[in-house]
Amino acid sequence: MEQRFEGTPQATIRLEGRRLIRSEVSNDWGLLLRWEIKRNGQVVATVNARPDMRYEHPDTAPGEYTVVLQMWRYVNYAKNAQGEFTQSRFVNVSNVVTYRI
Repeated sequence: MEQRFEGTPQATIRLEGRRLIRSEVSNDWGLLLRWEIKRNGQVVATVNARPDMRYEHPDTAPGEYTVVLQMWRYVNYAKNAQGEFTQSRFVNVSNVVTYRI
């Protein structure tokens, strides 16, 4: 059976204090959905976003944090010599939220 990517998944996230809240995902492909958290431009965490619409990152290290929702887009199983997927990848499906600690 072939995976069909009809429509583009889209969600919005907002910040209440340090708690992130996401909307439902429209045009959901049903694949892995995750929060990607960066501090000062470096990825510090990726957390499954399917189980809960809210997330609060426990890290309190000072810096500028950016958060986005991402969904896995599976194209095929092709990998390079390092074992990384070459065509399948995570795609951003929400706005980017930035906050400072």
